[in-house]
Amino acid sequence: MVLKAGPAARPARPSTPAGVVAAKALVHLLCLAPLAWLGWRVWQVLGGTNFDVLGAEPVVTIEHELGIGALRLLLITLAITPLRQLTGWATALRFRRMLGLYAFVYASLHFGVWLALDLVGDLSQVATEIARRPFITVGFLAWLLLVPLAATSTKGWMRRLGRRWGQLHKAIYAIAALAVLHFWWIVKSDWREPALYAAILAALLGWRVWKAVQKKRLVSANVRAAPPTR
Repeated sequence: MVLKAGPAARPARPSTPAGVVAAKALVHLLCLAPLAWLGWRVWQVLGGTNFDVLGAEPVVTIEHELGIGALRLLLITLAITPLRQLTGWATALRFRRMLGLYAFVYASLHFGVWLALDLVGDLSQVATEIARRPFITVGFLAWLLLVPLAATSTKGWMRRLGRRWGQLHKAIYAIAALAVLHFWWIVKSDWREPALYAAILAALLGWRVWKAVQKKRLVSANVRAAPPTR
């Protein structure tokens, strides 16, 4: 009698700690809460129950809140690495992809509202507006650079791209800078809010430069200290 070996059992995936699951649920709620609040106010305007809830310029209010949401989430995503390095809290990295994807959602809704309400769905004006207005140019470029990052955010793409995945996702630095510039150019009078976001971005990028310089110095010191090979 010949015994046939059964299929090899797949290794069990490590379970996610309950605390991380709860934290992710909370992050989802926090990311969705501004959208829910904005949606509720839009519903009030459309239903005719409160025409003033979005201010004198409802379209501007909707675009502003969605754009600010995208910018804040980009900066929070960039803050994850310094947070982990300062506190040693490695679990923070589990939230980076989620926050980045929510930033893309907000940016896409911001862009979609501009297309649907500002341009009234007239796609023939898109190229003209992007070329004619610098703040729209940089905003569109920031969104366009976000698309491949969102599309390759899965673990499968990480495996397929290898080292190139990390190189591609470094585009988030340029995206955040373009988003801050986009906001700065939109503001016509009070520049304090865009200046605050610019300062936060400068601190986050400055931290990375400082850590890179430290790492380079450490490598150089180790090379000098290493005994000569025979």
